[in-house]
Amino acid sequence: MVALSFAPAVLGLLVVRGTGEADVVDPRRAAAAVELTTTTTVLAETTTAPPTTAAPETTTTTAAPTTTTTTPPVLQAAAARDLTVYSGLGTWIDVYDWSLTFGKDGPLVDLADIDRMAASGVQTLYVQTSKWDAPTDVLEPERLLPMIARAKQHGIAVVAWYLPTFEDPRTDIHRLMEAARIPGVDALAVDIESLKLKDVPERNRRLVELSANLRAALPNVALGGIPYPPVVTDVINPNLWPDFPWREIAPHYDIWLPMSYQSDRKPESGYRDGYRYTAENIDRLRARLGLPDAPVHTIGGIADRTSPQDVADIIRAASERRVVGGSLYDWKTTAPGLWPHLHPLRNPARR
Repeated sequence: MVALSFAPAVLGLLVVRGTGEADVVDPRRAAAAVELTTTTTVLAETTTAPPTTAAPETTTTTAAPTTTTTTPPVLQAAAARDLTVYSGLGTWIDVYDWSLTFGKDGPLVDLADIDRMAASGVQTLYVQTSKWDAPTDVLEPERLLPMIARAKQHGIAVVAWYLPTFEDPRTDIHRLMEAARIPGVDALAVDIESLKLKDVPERNRRLVELSANLRAALPNVALGGIPYPPVVTDVINPNLWPDFPWREIAPHYDIWLPMSYQSDRKPESGYRDGYRYTAENIDRLRARLGLPDAPVHTIGGIADRTSPQDVADIIRAASERRVVGGSLYDWKTTAPGLWPHLHPLRNPARR
């Protein structure tokens, strides 16, 4: 198995260059929602573009940009923030996994799960701290805070994440700020996938505004952006989120975590291949940002539809592109036997 090759900068302080549930249902179903066929009409409800019937996935319609093609001038480095918490092997939990409010499918993630994460080699826990329709800014702190504290006891870093809807900008940034303030949280990531606001230009404007305001409010926090994978927005369904403002938000995020769920792609598209899908998403992401060396933590999955061979392919693509770290979505769907195959993603410089 290929071990992840960490760039020297990953082991210390990284210099940042630049500086749906499509609509917030269970994120495990979000990427699947953009899997297209010739009979699936996507975004028929949009007010900014006419309903379109998506073409089937293809491997020939659009040439993938790579980090070796001609790109616009690279953005200048602005600030140095420590991205160690994003490095190595991570795992994910959402409010459907751990909260009484939303968790209806089986046992909830609890302290024993945090212990198992540590035993499985997890180095960073990515946890959704609330939801747009949750009753509080930080959901069920009586459950959440002990899990974060247990993770810290095991030396597991914690990245809080939240999915803004862009319908209520004040609530969006307030809940993100509250997530960043939770005791034990090391960094903050923004899940950029809600399509609830149908006015695309206004959604883009609010995304740029939120990103800039969040960066200004949290100058010392390592911010992660969790976008749709560019293969989806460039090739599979360009109508999913037209004119996504990659360059406008690039200066505000320190690291990118594309949702490269190869399990949601069809074999005939060629993108069910974990190596190709991971590699092309990273290459396109960096090209769209205009940042050939943009730090990336790649997310594969969905875990219970990911094989050891898929993992090996993801790791090979990630290693070649010198990513910071990697993970599968999510903890509850990752079988115990898959964790040893994920260990090459671990950062050996971390505990």
